[in-house]
Amino acid sequence: MVDNYKTQYMVYRFLMLSDEDENFRRELRINADATFLELNDFLLASLGYDNHELSTFHLCDEDWHKEREITLMDMSFDESNPSLVMSEYKLSDLMEEKGEHLFFVFDMLAERGFFMELAELDAEGQELVPRITFAQGEAPVQMIDLETASNRLSTIEDDSFDQGFEDDFALEGFDDSDLGDYNIYDEY
Repeated sequence: MVDNYKTQYMVYRFLMLSDEDENFRRELRINADATFLELNDFLLASLGYDNHELSTFHLCDEDWHKEREITLMDMSFDESNPSLVMSEYKLSDLMEEKGEHLFFVFDMLAERGFFMELAELDAEGQELVPRITFAQGEAPVQMIDLETASNRLSTIEDDSFDQGFEDDFALEGFDDSDLGDYNIYDEY
């Protein structure tokens, strides 16, 4: 006899923004035990991006200053300071509190990416995840030409992203009543 029950698990809800298009917003839900590689692959697929390009995550402080990098492969040259590798770390290993920030770099050459905030921790998650639960606007193109990349990099002064995203991540901007006419991707 098979028991019919759903397993409960921790689900993270992330809000995602782009500094290239103020209309771009995504909300996604993913199991807290998923690896950063699984999050990486899900993001690339859900945005229609090529998964053969290098990408990386940066754990950021509350002012979007980069703190730790999580890479696709071991990039450390110093054994005393090993790099964090996406396939070796679960989201819950490095992110445990609501409000924590990630910067997901999808275009390494131009340092372009998405700002992500851990908006909710649902200890009683039962739905199929990962999936996009809110989608607004078009994702920026994945790769830009060298001249545009060079111009973009020349305007970045430091590793800080203090660009006033606090208001953009207001949770009331992402409640279920706003889903109305927006495209929802249940297959992801």
